[in-house]
Amino acid sequence: MANSPGADRSEVRIDKWLWAARFFKTRALAQKSCEMGRIESNGHLAKAARGVRIGDMLKIKNEGGEFEVEVLALSEMRGPAAVAQALYRETDTSRELRLKLAAELKVMQQVEGFLPAAKPSKRDRRQINRFRGR
Repeated sequence: MANSPGADRSEVRIDKWLWAARFFKTRALAQKSCEMGRIESNGHLAKAARGVRIGDMLKIKNEGGEFEVEVLALSEMRGPAAVAQALYRETDTSRELRLKLAAELKVMQQVEGFLPAAKPSKRDRRQINRFRGR
């Protein structure tokens, strides 16, 4: 039966593949991300039902950053992380950009450590004004 569901494994729904590859925690989040235009397949915005094939280039924007990946294998089932990572290969430029952004965020968090947690109280403002000589 050529028309039976699952008979043709040359293509998988993009939302299922993103969930199986562990880019999103749930398939519903993967669908929503497609609807919001955060997923591109071969340079085109992808809807959740779009098919993914081996060799496709995907741009994925999620809370983990922006990924540019090549599809190496297809899967509709979510498995262990090691299996999920075998489904794709991230491009070198994508990996470098993500690491650079992560380093910048780390530096920003260190800088924020020197800033006060809240605005000064009335008492603190008086002490600041006395210190400044006002």
